[in-house]
Amino acid sequence: MDREFIQQLKSGDEPAFKTLVERHKDNVVNTCFGFVNNYHDADDLAQDVFIEVFRSIGSFNEDSKLSTWIYRIAVNKSLDFIRKTKRKKRWSELFRVDSSDDKSIDNWIPHSQTPDLAMEQKERINILKQAIDKLPPNQKAAFTLHKYEDLSYQEIAEVLTTTLSSVESLMHRAKMNLKKFLKSYYENKL
Repeated sequence: MDREFIQQLKSGDEPAFKTLVERHKDNVVNTCFGFVNNYHDADDLAQDVFIEVFRSIGSFNEDSKLSTWIYRIAVNKSLDFIRKTKRKKRWSELFRVDSSDDKSIDNWIPHSQTPDLAMEQKERINILKQAIDKLPPNQKAAFTLHKYEDLSYQEIAEVLTTTLSSVESLMHRAKMNLKKFLKSYYENKL
């Protein structure tokens, strides 16, 4: 995005803000969903993200890309949501992966599969999501941004305001933790 567009946003131009939302809404919802695993919560968080963007665009100093700044807000809103929910002891509702109103898992499964294969695939996705949910917040943030949003390690470093080597370390630890969890899960199931 160019400086003129950013200036339009800073001056409160409504059509520019609508354009911004259209360009980034899907990515913001996906980012939030990667943390909260519930489409409705992710959609609500995305609205909060864009409200925050609208309120604080004047403080955007353009030392990073606008999209990076928006991702940073989405990550922070998602982590805040998780912390608040955790304090209220609503983990079971927050991390419910088999919710009948949550269409997101079904969207990951090709419709051409047989029902048995689709059920098996859905179970694998649920197990993986449970494992991701058990990661520490920084590892989960890095892993989610890389795997769900396809951000490079450098882009993740900018979003998380950390170094490239820290992101590499977070990703390595996240993969090792996921491997341990999944290995333990499948050993106990067999």
